[in-house]
Amino acid sequence: MALHFTEEEFSARMQRLTDRMAAEKLDALLLFAQESLYWLTGYETFGFCFFQCLVVTRDGRKVLLTRSADQRQARHTSNISDIRIWVDRGHADPVGQLKELLFSLDLLGTRLGVEFDSHGMTGAIALALQEQLTSFADLRDTSSLVPSLRAVKSAEELVYVRKAADLADTALETALPLIRPGANEADILAALQGAVLAGGGDYAANDFVIGSGRDALLVRSHSGRRSLADSDQLTLEWAGAFRRYHAAHMRTLPIGPPTRRWQDMEAVAREALSAMEARLTAGTSFSDLFLAHAAVIDAHDMMPHRLNTCGYSLGARFAPSWMDAPIAYRDNETLIEPGMVLFLHVVLMDSATDTAVTLGRSYLTGPGEAECLSRLPLDLALNSG
Repeated sequence: MALHFTEEEFSARMQRLTDRMAAEKLDALLLFAQESLYWLTGYETFGFCFFQCLVVTRDGRKVLLTRSADQRQARHTSNISDIRIWVDRGHADPVGQLKELLFSLDLLGTRLGVEFDSHGMTGAIALALQEQLTSFADLRDTSSLVPSLRAVKSAEELVYVRKAADLADTALETALPLIRPGANEADILAALQGAVLAGGGDYAANDFVIGSGRDALLVRSHSGRRSLADSDQLTLEWAGAFRRYHAAHMRTLPIGPPTRRWQDMEAVAREALSAMEARLTAGTSFSDLFLAHAAVIDAHDMMPHRLNTCGYSLGARFAPSWMDAPIAYRDNETLIEPGMVLFLHVVLMDSATDTAVTLGRSYLTGPGEAECLSRLPLDLALNSG
């Protein structure tokens, strides 16, 4: 087995989970989120895009139902000993096989928690579960149960988080000499990604974002690369990823002398980031973070240019996104706790002037002031040659 955590770590996670199950009177969980499976067992795959389910009983038994293509994957990367295969064939019925498995585990008539809110749970699977299991057991939506446990990182997890943060910094340091007039986005992107992989890291859970010119106002990846003009702007959003743990960054860099509008927006972005940093303490709500961010931006009459979120949790994530819960937006009253890894970002996009400004860094929360996980300053020197 290629496990990245100690047996004691996995045992502690299972104990936390079964304690919660007992408190919520759940007899078993049906886990579909790949992040939940990785956290609890070490299992890694992208096969979650097909049907697979980990059944966890309140006494700590684990049974994985998956495809034949993932059988060895589970054996090599996890501590799951009981692996069952649903058969690919015409009119395959993996939910029916799951029902048979649950019956064999004596779970008829019990209370089952289900991870409905997961990239591994399609609408078709949800409908089949409701159709076949509603009369079999009492189904409860427990989508937030494991994510709430994963949000606070252990000492073993933080080793990987710090490595991811180091890789993120190294990636930008590798790319910076290439960022100059005439440079092609493809070379910059290759430098960012190559540095993470060369450092022993992983592909991130979503594409790195790179865009220049008008495309600097985009905060999602897109196909097609261009070369930087003498006067330009470049938005980058990237992450170091190590053992699936992420540390994200976001920057918009001016190419050539920045415009007055860019300077004004960048000053507001710094003020907003500083306001969030001041609130990044245990006991503050995620809504409070957003309100601190919005108050600064709105006071400078830039409300139309901001987003409705300003950060989120980071951790071990799989495609299609490295974003994790909780998320910083209005009315999210979830409280910050020590040991959370959070990405704070300020995104200002002025479509009237085609001006983009972004700032984003990752932090580790503690009992007091949070720790910025980046060694890089906000001011970066670019190659102007």
